[in-house]
Amino acid sequence: MKLSTRNVVHHEARPSNERDTLVMLGGVALLVIGAGIILSSPAVRRYVEQSPLKNVLGNLIPDVERYFKLRAM
Repeated sequence: MKLSTRNVVHHEARPSNERDTLVMLGGVALLVIGAGIILSSPAVRRYVEQSPLKNVLGNLIPDVERYFKLRAM
């Protein structure tokens, strides 16, 4: 039985692209989960409250809440 190389290349290229996208999205999900775990620590919260990031994060939270309210409509 002889396989056409054109068909083999076509079928190998497509799943690779989908797999790369899946791996990238999985990496982003792990980053978000990791950041949530780190920021849930009381020591890290105290550090963030003392740093200038507090102002940036404080200004960002109302925008995120507004986004979720609009999305829920």
